[in-house]
Amino acid sequence: MSTASAYLTIRGIDVDVIYKNIKNLHIGVYPPMGRVRVAAPERLDDDQVRLAVIQRLTWIKRQREQLRAAERQSEREMVTGESHYVWGIRHRLKVVERPGRAHFEVDGDRLLLYTPSGSSAERRRELIDKWYREQLRQAIPVIIAKWEPALNLSVSRWSIRRMKTKWGSCNRETGHIWFNVELAKKHPDCLEYITVHEMTHYLERSHGGQFTKLMDQFLPDWRIRRERLNESPLRHDEWGA
Repeated sequence: MSTASAYLTIRGIDVDVIYKNIKNLHIGVYPPMGRVRVAAPERLDDDQVRLAVIQRLTWIKRQREQLRAAERQSEREMVTGESHYVWGIRHRLKVVERPGRAHFEVDGDRLLLYTPSGSSAERRRELIDKWYREQLRQAIPVIIAKWEPALNLSVSRWSIRRMKTKWGSCNRETGHIWFNVELAKKHPDCLEYITVHEMTHYLERSHGGQFTKLMDQFLPDWRIRRERLNESPLRHDEWGA
C-alpha cells in the first residue's frame, strides 16, 4: 500500500514518486509523453530517490525519446473531412469557401471554417491557431477568478503561447503564467488542472512534497486530470525533452 508521494523535478524531468513497503526501487517511463514514475522503498528519502534517478538518466532519456518518436497526429491540411479537437471533443472539419471574413463555428460534431476561396493551408492553420487562442482567452479568466479566492492569491499576468515541452509555466518572480495554446484542444478539466498547478507555484516553487500536498488539498483529482491530459492526442510536432 502506498504511504506517501512526492512530485520532483530532476534535471528538467518531472518525476512522480510513490513510497511503498517494498524492497527495491523501480523506475518506469510511460506513454505518450514519457512520464516518469518511481516506486521507492519507504526507507529512502527524496534525496536518495533523486540520486537514483540521476544515475538512470541515460536510460530514462532513451525511453522518452522512443516514446516521443511514436506516431503523432499528422500535420493538418485544413481540408474538409479532417479531424480537429475542441475542448476534448473530436470534430470533422468542413471548409466553406465564400467571400467575407474568415471565421470558425462549431456546429454539432462539425467544425466549420468559412474562408475566402483559394486560401492556402498555411493561412488556414494560422486562422485555427488564432481561433484556439480566442477559446482560451475566454475560458482562462473564468477559471482564474474561480481559484484566486480558493488559493488566496491574485494572478498578476497570464499569456498564451505555443510550447513544445510544457502545458504551462509560471515565473514566481513576476507572477506571469503561460498556457500552451494546445490546451484548447483538451478537455476543460485539463485546463483547470494546469491553471491550479501553475497558480500553486505562487505558493511553492518546486515539485516537492509540499507542492504535492497543496495540489492534493486544492484539487484532489489532479492526477486523474493529468493522466487525461497526457493521454489525449498530440499534434504533429516533436515534443522533445
